[in-house]
Amino acid sequence: MRIEGDLAGRSVILVASLDRPDAKLLPLLFALATARDLGARSVGLVAPYLPFMRQDREFHRGEGMSARHFAELLSRSVDWVLTVDPHLHRIHRLDELFTVPVEVAHSAPAIAAWIRDSVPQPLVIGPDQESEQWVEAVARAAGAPWAVLLKHRRGDREVELRLPELGPPAGREPVLVDDIISTGVTMRQAVTLLRGGGFAPPRCVAVHAVFAGDAEAELRRVGAKDVVTCNSLAHPSNRIDVLPALLEGMQRILAGAPEPALGAR
Repeated sequence: MRIEGDLAGRSVILVASLDRPDAKLLPLLFALATARDLGARSVGLVAPYLPFMRQDREFHRGEGMSARHFAELLSRSVDWVLTVDPHLHRIHRLDELFTVPVEVAHSAPAIAAWIRDSVPQPLVIGPDQESEQWVEAVARAAGAPWAVLLKHRRGDREVELRLPELGPPAGREPVLVDDIISTGVTMRQAVTLLRGGGFAPPRCVAVHAVFAGDAEAELRRVGAKDVVTCNSLAHPSNRIDVLPALLEGMQRILAGAPEPALGAR
C-alpha cells in the first residue's frame, strides 16, 4: 500500500463504496493504517454503503453478529465514518455499534424530489412494516399519499405479503420504496401483489443498488415499470443523486477544521 503526497498533520479522508466487501476490506484497512503511519492528524472514511449491517443478531445457533464485528473493526481504524442510510432493523442507530462518531447522509429528500418530478399522481408504498417510518418521510416530502404492505413470515425462507386497504387504484401510480434491493425477493412479491390487485405497473425505488444475481431483471420480468436507485453504489439504475447529502454531511464533520482535507482513494 502506497499513498503519494505529504500527509503529515493533515485530515485524510478515504472514500470507498463497500459493496462486495470481501475483496475491498483489507486494502481499505491497509490504506487507513498507512495514512496514520505517514503522520495524518486524523483519518476519516466516507462509505456511502456500509456492508454487514443486516446480520444484527444471532439468527441461527453459532452465528456471529457481523454488524457489531464490522463496526468494531472500523472503529479501531478511523476517527469518524460518513455513510448514506444504513440498512438497520433491530439496531436503531449506528452509534449503538460504533465507538467513533458516525454521520448519516439521508437520501429521503432526494428520493422525494425525484418522485415529485418524475411520477404523476404517485402513491408511495413500503414493501413491509419495517419500512413504514422511512416511507412516510419520503411520501410527506413528495406531497404524496403512502401505505405499507403487510408482511407475515411463515418460516425462515417463506414470506407472505398482503395488501392493506388502499382504496381504488385508479389514477394513482404506485412507487415501491425501500432502502436496499439485494436479492429482490420482497420487492418482487410486492410488484406481483400490486399487479394482482389491479394497480398500474409500479416503479421500484431503492437507495442501495446491491442487486445480487439477476435481481433487477427479475423485477422487470414480474411487471415493474421501472427500477431506480440512488448513486450510493454505481449501477445503471442510478438516477437519484445523493452527493449533495454526502457533501452536507462532510461539512458537518469538518466544521471548524483549520486545514483543507486531503482526499485519498
